[in-house]
Amino acid sequence: MSIGKSEAVHQFFSGTAPQILSSDISFSNSDSIFPSKSGVRCVKRKAFRYIRSLKCSRMLKNRICPLNVPATSRLQHLCCKCQQADSVLYESVKQLKEEKDDSNSKGKNHKATLGSVEEEAWEKLMESMVYYCGSPIGTIAANDPTCSNALNYDQVFIRDFIPSGIAFLLKGEYDIVRNLILHTLQLQSWEKTMDCHSPGQGLMPASFKVRICPLEGDDSATEEVLDPDFGEAAIGRVAPVDSGLWWIILLRAYGKISGDTSLQERVDVQTGIKMIMKLCLADGFDMFPTLLVTDGSCMIDRRMGIHGHPLEIQALFYSALLCSREMLAREDGSADLLRALNNRLVALSFHIREYYWIDMRKLNEIYRYNTEEYSYDAVNKFNIYPEQIPPWLVDWMPNAGGYLIGNLQPAHMDFRFFSLGNLWSVASGLATPGQSHAILDLIEAKWTDLVADMPLKICYPALKGMEWQIITGSDPKNTPWSYHNAGSWPVLLWQLTVASIKMDRPEIAARAVEVAEKRISRDKWPEYYDTKKGRLIGKQSRLYQTWSIAGYLVAKLLLAKPSAAKILVTEEDSELKNAFSCMISANPRRKRGRRNLKQAFIV
Repeated sequence: MSIGKSEAVHQFFSGTAPQILSSDISFSNSDSIFPSKSGVRCVKRKAFRYIRSLKCSRMLKNRICPLNVPATSRLQHLCCKCQQADSVLYESVKQLKEEKDDSNSKGKNHKATLGSVEEEAWEKLMESMVYYCGSPIGTIAANDPTCSNALNYDQVFIRDFIPSGIAFLLKGEYDIVRNLILHTLQLQSWEKTMDCHSPGQGLMPASFKVRICPLEGDDSATEEVLDPDFGEAAIGRVAPVDSGLWWIILLRAYGKISGDTSLQERVDVQTGIKMIMKLCLADGFDMFPTLLVTDGSCMIDRRMGIHGHPLEIQALFYSALLCSREMLAREDGSADLLRALNNRLVALSFHIREYYWIDMRKLNEIYRYNTEEYSYDAVNKFNIYPEQIPPWLVDWMPNAGGYLIGNLQPAHMDFRFFSLGNLWSVASGLATPGQSHAILDLIEAKWTDLVADMPLKICYPALKGMEWQIITGSDPKNTPWSYHNAGSWPVLLWQLTVASIKMDRPEIAARAVEVAEKRISRDKWPEYYDTKKGRLIGKQSRLYQTWSIAGYLVAKLLLAKPSAAKILVTEEDSELKNAFSCMISANPRRKRGRRNLKQAFIV
């Protein structure tokens, strides 16, 4: 974050200046169409990036606002030449600040109270906000004052912003979410190349940064530009598959809670949804309805053996399919896409529920599998060898409970428990009601393993020894029980809360929040925790990690008002249930070739 933006945040909390927040900052009310994508180029020059970027000029006599000028003068420097932002205060945060000032005047110590934890969380969330043309556009990944090397933690990640955006929506502050949706939508049309190759048009950036650059032809002025990263600069150079899926989920949540459906009805937004869905639904060589992705293409963004068809991506894909189906305009141009969405929803739900599910009954079935079955009616369709069942699983699996495995490919099942994939399968309805309750039963039964001293394990168990060396490449950051290798991530609190509320079991989330509240503020809001029980702050964990802060706030807000979870929850409607029943009755295990079903399941 630039010095000017940091000063603006400081001014708000010190009471020396108003907060600048405006809606729809540089977008007209009229619908707009995506600009056409330019041809692929082997060499991408910086100048080309700046020309194609979203520009917003502002006059700065000394380019960087000096710190010794009066607060009001510094605030004037933040105003963009091209857009005069409206002044809108965050009333809820203002109220928190007034309460803090009042309590401080009475000499009260809030550090040990739960109210002060929430208050501190809101202040830290506000401090993480990023501004573009004087208006909020997102939150940075982390605001750790103890770390001199920011890497990319000073950027706005779509994935990381989701809990921040939900927190703002639940507080009635819609502008920052609307601004991020529209600006990232325009970034979607950027030319994206790496070594002369371009990915699909619908790809959303993993992150972006607001940069201040000299204005061409005027040395006394600068301009703000949005500089996106589509994976070209990421570790491993992996494209963010989940960014577009989260973007669609956030767009639906915005419309649900604000009542403003005009945003999703805009021509450019409708086009953006279609581009993401067409990229996901593109034909390929795969025989399965699940999305095929590389390692590191989602929250687990380093090599962790999740390449193929990881559950997290499938759960988000299913959720985005349902959200897109709900938001797409019913018009002639969308008929084919809607038909494809319906087809994929039915096939994907059947595939995950049938082949990813594991409990004691299914475990015993796999243990007795026959292999090398060459036939159309094979039971062991993926040729899974019983010897693949890991020894830990037999003892770990509770009698009551189950979960969706992490990955499924020919001759390979990843039996690890992945929290985000299972929780979002519950929230999205990808898991059946019975499976959803069983997942929560397992979390309760294995509380000391999955929650312990800090919720929630990103996966379980950790890769160790030779397995860790082969699968992670001896990654020093992903050592056993650290980071993505079964580290404990507080951000997962909000997904646990959504899933628990949906299944009418909010006490599970409340119990986890209570565990986190004992130390998360005292530990300065770490990114993740290490060790099997989550007792130590992660060895490379950033402090004041924004999504740890926002995840906690969303959990608290939803527990206080459970009905608000409906903005994130999706359900199968009668049409999809009927289609799924038709698919089961057609018995895909037994028949091959063209089916002459009396009841069509595609509308």
